[in-house]
Amino acid sequence: MTKRDLLLEIGCEEIPARLIDNLRHQLADRIQNWLNEQRIAAKEAVTYATPRRIAVLVRDVAERQADIDEEVRGPAKHIALTPDGSWSKAAEGFARKQGVPVDALVFDEFKGETYVFVRKRVEGQPTVKLLAEGLPSVLSSLHFPKTMRWGTERTRFIRPVRWLVCLFGEEVVPFSWAGVTAANRTWGHRFLGEEVTLSHPGQYVEALRKQWVIADVDERRKMILDQLRRMEAERGWRIPVAEDLLDEVTHLVEYPTALAGSFDEDFLVLPRAVLITTMREHQRYFPVESADGRLLPHFVTVRNGDETSHDVVAKGNEKVLRARLADARFFYDEDLKLPIDQAMEKLDQVVFHEELGTVGDKVRRIVYLADRLADALQWEDDRRRLLKRAAQICKFDLSTQMVYEFPELEGIMGEEYARKAGEDEEVARAIKEHHQPRHAGDETPQSAIGAVIGLADKMDTIAACFGIGIQPSGSQDPYGLRRRASGIVQILLDHGWSQLTLDQLWTIALERLQSDGLLKKSVEETAEELRSFFAQRLKTVLQEEGIRYDVIDAVLGADISRPKLVLAKARVLMDRASAYETYKLAVEGFTRTANLGVKGTADVLLDGTGMTEPAERELYEVYRKAEKAFTASLSDQDADGMYEALASMVPVIHRFFDEVLVMVEDETVRTRRLGLLRRITDLVHQFARFDQLVLT
Repeated sequence: MTKRDLLLEIGCEEIPARLIDNLRHQLADRIQNWLNEQRIAAKEAVTYATPRRIAVLVRDVAERQADIDEEVRGPAKHIALTPDGSWSKAAEGFARKQGVPVDALVFDEFKGETYVFVRKRVEGQPTVKLLAEGLPSVLSSLHFPKTMRWGTERTRFIRPVRWLVCLFGEEVVPFSWAGVTAANRTWGHRFLGEEVTLSHPGQYVEALRKQWVIADVDERRKMILDQLRRMEAERGWRIPVAEDLLDEVTHLVEYPTALAGSFDEDFLVLPRAVLITTMREHQRYFPVESADGRLLPHFVTVRNGDETSHDVVAKGNEKVLRARLADARFFYDEDLKLPIDQAMEKLDQVVFHEELGTVGDKVRRIVYLADRLADALQWEDDRRRLLKRAAQICKFDLSTQMVYEFPELEGIMGEEYARKAGEDEEVARAIKEHHQPRHAGDETPQSAIGAVIGLADKMDTIAACFGIGIQPSGSQDPYGLRRRASGIVQILLDHGWSQLTLDQLWTIALERLQSDGLLKKSVEETAEELRSFFAQRLKTVLQEEGIRYDVIDAVLGADISRPKLVLAKARVLMDRASAYETYKLAVEGFTRTANLGVKGTADVLLDGTGMTEPAERELYEVYRKAEKAFTASLSDQDADGMYEALASMVPVIHRFFDEVLVMVEDETVRTRRLGLLRRITDLVHQFARFDQLVLT
């Protein structure tokens, strides 16, 4: 079958840089899925994107749909035939609808009854025809966080659509969408390029390159990196490149040209974070360092165009940055004049949430939670004094002008200002650390004080939001609750505090919120919701560790309050699964025990009295020893020891079921035996739900 390449381009006004990658991948996926649904064979899809266009090139697309043999079921035989054996009106109508003569109908069985069928070969339609009919709906299916309407058009898109290109080989696919009709004409750079007429898809990349547009995202990214590296080599600089900034700049330009500028050395008195944030967040500049890592009074920017008037562009950027840095210098100097205690007082005028009070109220809750956690950790007075001070002032920088202007510097400026104000080094450090981890892959607080305040702050926010009915939904998480919960789990994993548990954290937080009259739901209901929420965060951690899905379900079905122990238990099960026969006996034994144990009650008196069956007495004795060993291992957070304690019961459990009848008529005996199985089950379930494990 003859094949051609397919090119589809949407030309529009400048698309926000953060959305471009998602949009180009969406377009490729939608096109490929549509081709599959239409039975149109094709090879790989390659995407292209700039601020003004999203395009996909699909290689070797078949010129026609694949033919198919189709079988269509009609009415039942007793309906399709009249009493004299001729075709009924129903049969004739069915044949007519299927476009075949009535003599083409055949009988066959379906689910025990005879029906009339049509078997026919459906020839595939031309791909061009299907593209013209289907592409408008494909493009309308693209999804964005926000969309626009423009002019009199009812079509919604991320930005107003200005042109469409759709070429199937050398043929233009005739369709209209968003008020624009597809053609073979695209546009080059907004200022440097001109209109381009394409004769076939293979011209696309090079034709745009001649009009100052680098359509390939990876090529444009590499151009920027290469220019930065050449600049480093020529000037003896080091230009640190943040990946997210590089991605953003790549999507801001169609033809990248890097150029350098300078700023007054006097601005180097500002903290490094302030300088970098000012350059990056406001201007999308790359900072410049010396070989030994010192920040230099230079910057690198990437313009959207060629090297024309290079020096003029550099001076313009220097002028803009100078104003930005002057503002930052003013904020910094003014903030240093503000005493920390006065800054803290201002927090009572800053709303945290309309239903949860001010930031000042939140800080008081953090101080309370941190103190309760210090009780659990049995900290001495000197450390508790530092903890209390750090908790009291952990949010004071929210009152500063610098953090108001640059919210991403919260905590960073708090540490800087606290150190300048003469606060203890551990206190200053904790102000910055308690925000960590700020994002996936970020490090957790290294200091114990920073970690405890981080736990208190994050759990207060999560518990408070759940307590008033705010929970993440789908992709929506405006308060960052998932990120905060993952941070709590990671802190507990990294610091390994066995004295602190998840249920302890949310219980303390909820009790304080309840005493302040802020909960809309009961403590018990909210706690159960929080357990499910944190189980999902632990599930992610276990998946990242390569734990099998059934093992994850098993350990999350037990106690999840100690994340480090949950992970250790999962690893023990993964390790034991390699010794399959022994593992199989354990899973089968504990599952069988649970199936009957659920019918029993744990408050039955068990002291060995009345146990006439040797296997029953033996199981009771081995359970008592296992419980003692399990409890000791649990106290030591020894997952391996916990499993071994349980495993010691396995041979006796199997012997018990072989030799003892549990469901006897004697109610006293039956109740005692079920009670024993229930206690064993309750003990096992502290480790994992073995009935969730899959034996292969």
